Amino acid sequence: MKYFTLDEFSSPDHKGSGVNMCKDFLLKLEKAREIANIPFKITSGYRTQNYLQDLLDRGYKASKNSSHLVGKAADIAAVGSSTRFIIVDALLKSGFNRIGIDGNKNFIHVDSDGTDMGGTKPPNVIWTY
Repeated sequence: MKYFTLDEFSSPDHKGSGVNMCKDFLLKLEKAREIANIPFKITSGYRTQNYLQDLLDRGYKASKNSSHLVGKAADIAAVGSSTRFIIVDALLKSGFNRIGIDGNKNFIHVDSDGTDMGGTKPPNVIWTY
């Protein structure tokens, strides 16, 4: 990959687990990064079931069937409305159609787990946290 390393996507409790990321997801994310022409700081990529449970135990609103568990999701740091716009625009242009925006915690969630891509979730959605 040109813009990312697999280690950036590893679950905090399992070094090297970034290898579990879906290759198609990573290719689309690379394309989005190219379009955006700004760095993407990955704050969360692949998650183990144990790490997901840890997040839930600590009170985070993480989904029990998170797309992070199957390597089809990432959270990208996004501080400020201009940065959020650039990232979301690039994600849409690269073919992503499942995006979550958290303006309070300054991140954008993106996944490729929609039914139109062989996943289990509805496509063509943007939500807020």
